[in-house]
Amino acid sequence: MITQINRNEIRQRIHTRIREKMTGTPERPRLNVYRSLNHIYAQVIDDSKGVTVVSASTKAAKLKTGGNIAAAKEIGKLVAERAQEKGIKKVVFDRGGYLYHGRIKALADAAREAGLEF
Repeated sequence: MITQINRNEIRQRIHTRIREKMTGTPERPRLNVYRSLNHIYAQVIDDSKGVTVVSASTKAAKLKTGGNIAAAKEIGKLVAERAQEKGIKKVVFDRGGYLYHGRIKALADAAREAGLEF
């Protein structure tokens, strides 16, 4: 019997492999990205306390569409501004098992331009 593995299971396996090597500290929290078909979500997480420090998403920002590069740039800029308000300058980028391409890359570049270092 042939079992099918879907894309999300593969992505989750890759994400688990990445997370084994990466943790967010209070000095340098983790910037996690989740991408769905219609939205993109970003969180800055302190793994030592297990707390989300800052978050931003296309759902919360009430953007018309969240499934494009322009929306990803907006969220990258927004999460960087909110992080800097909390005094966070440096983060570890967690691409969530996605390829560093398209919306993920756009979000990361926008966060860098807005002042986050990673």
